[in-house]
Amino acid sequence: MASFDDRDGWVWFDGEFVPHRDAKVHVLTHALHYASCVFEGERAYGGVVFKSREHSERLRMSAHLLGFKVPYSVEEIDRAKAELIKKQGFENCYLRALAWRGSEQMGVAAKRDDVHVAIAAWEWGDYFADKMKGVRLMIAPWRRPAPDTSPCNSKAAGLYMICTLSRHAANDAGFDDAMMFDWRGQIAEGTGANIFFIKDGVLHTPTPDCFLNGITRQTVITLAKKSGIEVKERAIFPNELQTFSECFLTGSAAEVTPVREIAGLQFKPGALTEQLMHDFSALTRRTNA
Repeated sequence: MASFDDRDGWVWFDGEFVPHRDAKVHVLTHALHYASCVFEGERAYGGVVFKSREHSERLRMSAHLLGFKVPYSVEEIDRAKAELIKKQGFENCYLRALAWRGSEQMGVAAKRDDVHVAIAAWEWGDYFADKMKGVRLMIAPWRRPAPDTSPCNSKAAGLYMICTLSRHAANDAGFDDAMMFDWRGQIAEGTGANIFFIKDGVLHTPTPDCFLNGITRQTVITLAKKSGIEVKERAIFPNELQTFSECFLTGSAAEVTPVREIAGLQFKPGALTEQLMHDFSALTRRTNA
Protein backbone atom coordinates (compact mmCIF):
# COMPACT_ATOMS: atom_id res chain seq x y z
CA MET A 1 0.00 0.00 0.00
CA ALA A 2 1.23 3.48 -0.89
CA SER A 3 2.34 5.84 1.86
CA PHE A 4 -0.55 7.93 3.12
CA ASP A 5 1.14 11.16 2.04
CA ASP A 6 1.82 9.97 -1.49
CA ARG A 7 -1.46 9.07 -3.16
CA ASP A 8 -3.63 10.20 -6.01
CA GLY A 9 -7.01 11.72 -5.27
CA TRP A 10 -8.41 14.51 -3.15
CA VAL A 11 -8.79 15.74 0.42
CA TRP A 12 -11.53 18.13 1.51
CA PHE A 13 -9.55 20.84 3.32
CA ASP A 14 -11.16 23.93 4.85
CA GLY A 15 -14.01 23.96 2.37
CA GLU A 16 -12.06 23.11 -0.79
CA PHE A 17 -10.86 19.99 -2.54
CA VAL A 18 -7.07 19.91 -2.72
CA PRO A 19 -4.85 17.23 -4.28
CA HIS A 20 -4.09 14.52 -1.72
CA ARG A 21 -0.34 15.20 -1.83
CA ASP A 22 -0.87 18.92 -1.12
CA ALA A 23 -3.00 18.46 2.02
CA LYS A 24 -0.36 19.67 4.49
CA VAL A 25 -0.02 21.73 7.68
CA HIS A 26 2.84 23.73 9.17
CA VAL A 27 5.31 22.14 11.58
CA LEU A 28 4.28 24.68 14.25
CA THR A 29 0.64 23.65 14.14
CA HIS A 30 -0.70 23.71 17.69
CA ALA A 31 -2.32 20.29 17.33
CA LEU A 32 1.07 18.71 16.61
CA HIS A 33 2.58 20.13 19.80
CA TYR A 34 -0.34 20.15 22.23
CA ALA A 35 -2.82 17.59 20.82
CA SER A 36 -5.60 20.11 20.15
CA CYS A 37 -7.16 17.84 17.55
CA VAL A 38 -10.33 15.75 17.35
CA PHE A 39 -11.29 13.24 14.70
CA GLU A 40 -13.83 10.72 13.46
CA GLY A 41 -13.33 7.35 11.79
CA GLU A 42 -16.22 6.35 9.53
CA ARG A 43 -17.10 3.85 6.85
CA ALA A 44 -19.11 4.25 3.69
CA TYR A 45 -21.06 1.34 2.26
CA GLY A 46 -22.39 1.58 -1.28
CA GLY A 47 -21.16 5.15 -1.51
CA VAL A 48 -23.04 6.35 1.60
CA VAL A 49 -21.44 7.10 4.96
CA PHE A 50 -22.94 4.96 7.72
CA LYS A 51 -24.48 7.17 10.42
CA SER A 52 -22.78 10.21 8.95
CA ARG A 53 -24.79 12.71 11.00
CA GLU A 54 -23.97 11.02 14.31
CA HIS A 55 -20.27 11.16 13.45
CA SER A 56 -20.42 14.82 12.40
CA GLU A 57 -22.29 15.74 15.56
CA ARG A 58 -19.68 13.96 17.66
CA LEU A 59 -16.84 15.74 15.83
CA ARG A 60 -18.32 19.10 16.79
CA MET A 61 -19.03 17.94 20.34
CA SER A 62 -15.49 16.61 20.73
CA ALA A 63 -14.07 19.97 19.67
CA HIS A 64 -16.36 21.77 22.10
CA LEU A 65 -15.03 19.62 24.94
CA LEU A 66 -11.49 20.68 23.93
CA GLY A 67 -12.51 24.33 23.96
CA PHE A 68 -12.78 25.17 20.27
CA LYS A 69 -15.56 25.38 17.71
CA VAL A 70 -15.66 23.56 14.38
CA PRO A 71 -16.38 26.30 11.79
CA TYR A 72 -18.72 24.11 9.75
CA SER A 73 -22.21 22.88 10.51
CA VAL A 74 -23.17 19.22 10.73
CA GLU A 75 -24.93 19.57 7.38
CA GLU A 76 -21.85 21.08 5.74
CA ILE A 77 -19.60 18.31 7.06
CA ASP A 78 -22.05 15.63 5.92
CA ARG A 79 -22.23 17.19 2.47
CA ALA A 80 -18.44 17.40 2.23
CA LYS A 81 -18.09 13.70 3.04
CA ALA A 82 -20.64 12.75 0.39
CA GLU A 83 -18.98 14.96 -2.23
CA LEU A 84 -15.54 13.58 -1.41
CA ILE A 85 -16.66 9.97 -1.84
CA LYS A 86 -18.27 10.85 -5.16
CA LYS A 87 -15.18 12.76 -6.35
CA GLN A 88 -12.94 9.85 -5.37
CA GLY A 89 -15.24 7.37 -7.10
CA PHE A 90 -15.44 5.15 -4.02
CA GLU A 91 -18.24 2.79 -3.05
CA ASN A 92 -16.94 1.10 0.10
CA CYS A 93 -14.29 3.10 1.93
CA TYR A 94 -13.04 4.51 5.21
CA LEU A 95 -13.17 8.22 6.02
CA ARG A 96 -11.20 10.31 8.49
CA ALA A 97 -12.65 13.71 9.40
CA LEU A 98 -10.61 15.88 11.75
CA ALA A 99 -10.53 19.37 13.22
CA TRP A 100 -7.54 21.05 14.83
CA ARG A 101 -6.00 24.30 16.03
CA GLY A 102 -3.55 25.83 13.57
CA SER A 103 -0.23 27.67 13.73
CA GLU A 104 -1.21 31.30 14.33
CA GLN A 105 -0.20 31.13 17.99
CA MET A 106 2.34 28.87 19.70
CA GLY A 107 2.16 27.98 23.37
CA VAL A 108 0.03 25.93 25.70
CA ALA A 109 -2.76 28.48 25.38
CA ALA A 110 -3.79 29.13 21.78
CA LYS A 111 -7.26 30.64 21.67
CA ARG A 112 -6.30 32.88 18.76
CA ASP A 113 -5.43 29.93 16.52
CA ASP A 114 -7.65 29.31 13.53
CA VAL A 115 -9.55 26.02 13.52
CA HIS A 116 -9.07 23.86 10.46
CA VAL A 117 -11.12 20.92 9.19
CA ALA A 118 -10.15 18.20 6.74
CA ILE A 119 -11.72 14.99 5.47
CA ALA A 120 -9.82 12.18 3.75
CA ALA A 121 -11.09 8.90 2.34
CA TRP A 122 -9.44 5.71 1.18
CA GLU A 123 -10.44 2.17 0.30
CA TRP A 124 -9.79 -0.08 3.28
CA GLY A 125 -10.89 -3.63 3.95
CA ASP A 126 -11.02 -5.39 7.32
CA TYR A 127 -9.25 -3.63 10.19
CA PHE A 128 -7.78 -6.95 11.33
CA ALA A 129 -6.22 -9.57 9.07
CA ASP A 130 -8.02 -12.94 9.28
CA LYS A 131 -10.90 -11.20 11.05
CA MET A 132 -13.22 -14.21 10.82
CA LYS A 133 -10.75 -16.40 12.73
CA GLY A 134 -11.05 -14.12 15.71
CA VAL A 135 -8.32 -11.86 17.03
CA ARG A 136 -5.92 -12.38 19.92
CA LEU A 137 -5.69 -9.75 22.67
CA MET A 138 -3.19 -9.22 25.44
CA ILE A 139 -3.75 -7.07 28.51
CA ALA A 140 -2.63 -3.52 27.79
CA PRO A 141 0.23 -2.09 29.85
CA TRP A 142 -1.65 1.23 30.08
CA ARG A 143 -5.04 2.00 31.61
CA ARG A 144 -7.90 4.28 30.70
CA PRO A 145 -7.64 7.34 32.97
CA ALA A 146 -10.34 8.53 35.35
CA PRO A 147 -12.97 10.85 33.84
CA ASP A 148 -11.78 13.75 35.99
CA THR A 149 -8.29 13.54 34.46
CA SER A 150 -9.16 13.72 30.75
CA PRO A 151 -12.08 14.73 28.47
CA CYS A 152 -13.06 11.09 27.99
CA ASN A 153 -16.23 11.88 26.00
CA SER A 154 -14.20 13.62 23.32
CA LYS A 155 -12.71 11.65 20.44
CA ALA A 156 -9.52 13.59 20.98
CA ALA A 157 -6.27 12.64 19.27
CA GLY A 158 -4.25 13.02 22.46
CA LEU A 159 -6.26 10.35 24.26
CA TYR A 160 -5.00 7.77 21.75
CA MET A 161 -1.38 8.01 22.86
CA ILE A 162 -1.84 5.18 25.37
CA CYS A 163 -3.77 3.22 22.74
CA THR A 164 -0.85 3.42 20.33
CA LEU A 165 1.59 2.36 23.06
CA SER A 166 -0.66 -0.56 24.04
CA ARG A 167 -1.24 -1.69 20.46
CA HIS A 168 2.50 -1.59 19.75
CA ALA A 169 3.18 -3.63 22.88
CA ALA A 170 0.58 -6.17 21.78
CA ASN A 171 1.99 -6.46 18.27
CA ASP A 172 5.53 -6.81 19.63
CA ALA A 173 4.30 -9.68 21.81
CA GLY A 174 2.62 -11.44 18.87
CA PHE A 175 -0.97 -10.36 19.58
CA ASP A 176 -3.37 -8.53 17.30
CA ASP A 177 -4.44 -5.93 19.84
CA ALA A 178 -4.75 -5.23 23.55
CA MET A 179 -7.64 -5.01 25.99
CA MET A 180 -7.41 -2.02 28.31
CA PHE A 181 -8.44 -1.82 31.94
CA ASP A 182 -9.58 1.47 33.45
CA TRP A 183 -7.99 3.28 36.37
CA ARG A 184 -10.03 1.12 38.78
CA GLY A 185 -8.84 -2.15 37.27
CA GLN A 186 -12.16 -2.85 35.55
CA ILE A 187 -12.35 -3.96 31.91
CA ALA A 188 -12.74 -0.94 29.63
CA GLU A 189 -12.23 -1.54 25.89
CA GLY A 190 -9.76 -2.38 23.14
CA THR A 191 -7.22 0.16 21.93
CA GLY A 192 -9.60 1.43 19.25
CA ALA A 193 -12.82 -0.50 19.73
CA ASN A 194 -15.42 -1.29 22.36
CA ILE A 195 -15.70 -4.82 23.77
CA PHE A 196 -18.60 -7.22 24.39
CA PHE A 197 -18.86 -10.59 26.13
CA ILE A 198 -21.49 -13.33 25.97
CA LYS A 199 -22.53 -15.65 28.80
CA ASP A 200 -25.60 -17.92 28.76
CA GLY A 201 -27.16 -15.99 25.88
CA VAL A 202 -26.75 -12.60 27.59
CA LEU A 203 -24.62 -9.77 26.17
CA HIS A 204 -22.36 -8.01 28.69
CA THR A 205 -20.40 -4.82 27.98
CA PRO A 206 -18.58 -2.33 30.20
CA THR A 207 -20.36 0.91 31.12
CA PRO A 208 -18.72 3.70 29.07
CA ASP A 209 -17.98 6.02 31.99
CA CYS A 210 -14.33 6.73 31.12
CA PHE A 211 -14.19 5.91 27.40
CA LEU A 212 -16.25 6.62 24.29
CA ASN A 213 -19.75 5.20 23.95
CA GLY A 214 -19.01 4.18 20.38
CA ILE A 215 -21.49 4.69 17.57
CA THR A 216 -21.02 1.09 16.42
CA ARG A 217 -21.34 -0.01 20.07
CA GLN A 218 -24.71 1.73 20.33
CA THR A 219 -25.79 0.23 17.01
CA VAL A 220 -24.95 -3.33 18.10
CA ILE A 221 -26.79 -2.88 21.40
CA THR A 222 -29.87 -1.73 19.49
CA LEU A 223 -29.63 -4.69 17.10
CA ALA A 224 -29.28 -7.11 20.01
CA LYS A 225 -32.30 -5.75 21.85
CA LYS A 226 -34.39 -5.86 18.67
CA SER A 227 -33.53 -9.56 18.43
CA GLY A 228 -34.60 -10.16 22.01
CA ILE A 229 -31.04 -10.54 23.34
CA GLU A 230 -30.64 -9.27 26.88
CA VAL A 231 -27.93 -6.61 27.20
CA LYS A 232 -26.23 -5.74 30.47
CA GLU A 233 -24.08 -2.60 30.61
CA ARG A 234 -22.15 -2.86 33.84
CA ALA A 235 -18.80 -2.94 35.59
CA ILE A 236 -16.91 -6.05 34.42
CA PHE A 237 -13.91 -7.30 36.36
CA PRO A 238 -10.91 -9.29 35.10
CA ASN A 239 -11.78 -12.36 37.19
CA GLU A 240 -15.00 -12.71 35.18
CA LEU A 241 -13.22 -13.30 31.88
CA GLN A 242 -13.08 -17.05 32.34
CA THR A 243 -16.88 -17.18 32.77
CA PHE A 244 -17.64 -15.83 29.29
CA SER A 245 -18.00 -18.07 26.23
CA GLU A 246 -17.80 -15.47 23.45
CA CYS A 247 -16.22 -12.06 22.96
CA PHE A 248 -16.13 -9.49 20.17
CA LEU A 249 -15.00 -5.94 19.42
CA THR A 250 -17.02 -3.17 17.80
CA GLY A 251 -15.99 0.03 16.04
CA SER A 252 -16.29 1.88 12.75
CA ALA A 253 -13.01 0.36 11.58
CA ALA A 254 -13.37 -3.01 13.34
CA GLU A 255 -17.13 -3.28 12.59
CA VAL A 256 -17.97 -6.49 14.56
CA THR A 257 -14.80 -8.54 15.05
CA PRO A 258 -14.73 -11.83 17.00
CA VAL A 259 -12.09 -12.39 19.68
CA ARG A 260 -10.60 -15.84 20.12
CA GLU A 261 -8.13 -15.18 22.92
CA ILE A 262 -7.46 -12.73 25.74
CA ALA A 263 -4.12 -13.28 27.47
CA GLY A 264 -4.30 -17.08 27.23
CA LEU A 265 -8.05 -17.45 27.83
CA GLN A 266 -9.82 -18.95 24.84
CA PHE A 267 -13.13 -17.84 23.34
CA LYS A 268 -15.01 -19.41 20.48
CA PRO A 269 -17.16 -17.22 18.22
CA GLY A 270 -20.61 -18.76 18.40
CA ALA A 271 -24.16 -18.24 17.24
CA LEU A 272 -24.75 -14.88 18.93
CA THR A 273 -21.54 -13.33 17.65
CA GLU A 274 -22.27 -14.61 14.15
CA GLN A 275 -25.84 -13.29 14.35
CA LEU A 276 -24.73 -9.81 15.38
CA MET A 277 -22.05 -9.76 12.69
CA HIS A 278 -24.68 -10.70 10.13
CA ASP A 279 -27.22 -8.21 11.47
CA PHE A 280 -24.70 -5.38 11.40
CA SER A 281 -23.62 -6.24 7.87
CA ALA A 282 -27.26 -6.41 6.76
CA LEU A 283 -27.99 -3.05 8.39
CA THR A 284 -25.13 -1.28 6.64
CA ARG A 285 -26.25 -2.67 3.30
CA ARG A 286 -29.92 -1.88 3.93
CA THR A 287 -29.30 1.62 5.30
CA ASN A 288 -27.23 2.56 2.30
CA ALA A 289 -29.19 0.76 -0.39
